[in-house]
Amino acid sequence: MRVLLVEDEKALAETIRRGLVNEGFVVDVAHDGVTGQWLATESPYDVIVLDIMLPGRNGYDVLRNIRGLEIWAPTLMLTAKDGEYDQTDAFELGADDYLTKPFSFIVLVARLRALVRRGAPARPVSLTVGSLHLDPNKRVVTRQGHRISLTAKEFAVLQFMMRHPEVVLSKAEILDNVWDPNFDGSDNIVEVYIGYLRRKIDAAFGVTSLETVRGMGYRLMPVSGGTPQGDVAG
Repeated sequence: MRVLLVEDEKALAETIRRGLVNEGFVVDVAHDGVTGQWLATESPYDVIVLDIMLPGRNGYDVLRNIRGLEIWAPTLMLTAKDGEYDQTDAFELGADDYLTKPFSFIVLVARLRALVRRGAPARPVSLTVGSLHLDPNKRVVTRQGHRISLTAKEFAVLQFMMRHPEVVLSKAEILDNVWDPNFDGSDNIVEVYIGYLRRKIDAAFGVTSLETVRGMGYRLMPVSGGTPQGDVAG
């Protein structure tokens, strides 16, 4: 089971990390909200432990942003603050559980195992464009029944495009709907990820569904069939 722990108190984070590793978890750690959000968008996690009071970006904003990107990993909010108002905020933003410091490590582990067993809550229905199928709940993409491995960001770009099949989407539209609102890099990042997706969903199957419309953007077209051209798992 893979856990993302976002906690700025480094000694506490290390104590939690060691304890979770001893319990059989694989743990990635971030000490600020910006790094935590980036990790959440780049790798799939079975559960996220997210402190509220974080440097760079607070836990509320991180949670809001990852849910906006349709990252549904069960999330437990961890904070020194205690009050009904904080809990209400967390749950309204999409948190699945809430634990106040100081806490029992045994209780933390029990809560995390319960969240992992429960899995991500039911989310939007599966999407199909031609022979391409995307299941948001299981975070699985297939073409002709063959599973395609995507990073979290690749998955998010593809999901947005599959929601708008045969529609030309500009770089700005994709950037606004998939990347963090505070992203200040070049919109050429969209072109980079379109290239990644083409190799995985098209070239790997000998089809062309992801088109470039010169001067306007990109369009995902339904195509039938598709024969795997070797290993399509990576």
